[in-house]
Amino acid sequence: MPSHPAAALASALLKEAADWAITFQYDMPTEGERQAFERWRRQSPAHEAAWARAQAVFLTFNQVPTGIGKEAIKSLEHGYDRRRALHLLSALLVAAPAGWLAVRHTPWREWAADVATATGERRTLALPDGSNLVLNTASAVNIAFDAVARRIRLVSGEILVTTHADPAHRPFFVDTPYGVVRALGTRFSVRHLDGQAVCRVAVFHSAVEVRSLSGAARVLHAGEQADFGAAEIAPPTPVDDSATLWERGMLLARDMRLGDVIAEMARHRPGLLRCDPAVADLRLSGAISLADTDAGLAVLEKTLPVRIGRSTRYWVTVGPRT
Repeated sequence: MPSHPAAALASALLKEAADWAITFQYDMPTEGERQAFERWRRQSPAHEAAWARAQAVFLTFNQVPTGIGKEAIKSLEHGYDRRRALHLLSALLVAAPAGWLAVRHTPWREWAADVATATGERRTLALPDGSNLVLNTASAVNIAFDAVARRIRLVSGEILVTTHADPAHRPFFVDTPYGVVRALGTRFSVRHLDGQAVCRVAVFHSAVEVRSLSGAARVLHAGEQADFGAAEIAPPTPVDDSATLWERGMLLARDMRLGDVIAEMARHRPGLLRCDPAVADLRLSGAISLADTDAGLAVLEKTLPVRIGRSTRYWVTVGPRT
């Protein structure tokens, strides 16, 4: 989706978009209101752009570099004055730098990548050397095999790699924004999510060497995982034996916070899926479908004191049952 500088969007449209966003997120819109919204949104490209900006701001409330977004959310969730909340959200829509939103929501890097998956999609590839590569949802990689080395550049998201012995004895690397992972005859995953200044490596067979941009290095063995940033590598911790269940479209929750479960499900679902703070600390255990998030949400609604509020197919909130 192309980015639109705030200066190019009429402030009146941004205020209207903010009002619609609040209506769909926190009110119970009628069918007439839904139809009115669709008519409004389709009036012009500027209307579409204003709505896209409103969605982007809602998606990044927890990353807003000012207190405006969080204050707006607090006003809405605690039933404060709607006019004040609308004023705050409108201010954020106008004030948030267009570039700041674009970095987080314009998938230009993914479009330019050799291989990419859409939200909710997983893809398995056979590499030229016989190795196997699986991309999780919303992931992208560049592949560079030559006479000297085998390289995978992780652009975004998460991958699972199973290496194959190479007759030419070329090393196998996964390059990330924060360092390089070298396979030592192994099966491992690397995860890098936008908005996080770290990557996570989990080893399921044999070993890998992790080297950060600063030169720090650590060898991880089967059953270990570690986070690393540009400067350092965290001490290893045990790998969860369900860490690769995403390959089969499943999440195994073991006494997980509902908020964390919803955040993981949201990675696999187009649109906005959020968890009301009032229920975010509920704990649950069980298998949740990532391949069919509607089915997963239905399970949560049956087993926990929560209600799934659907303003639209792409705007869903998990809140307390009333």
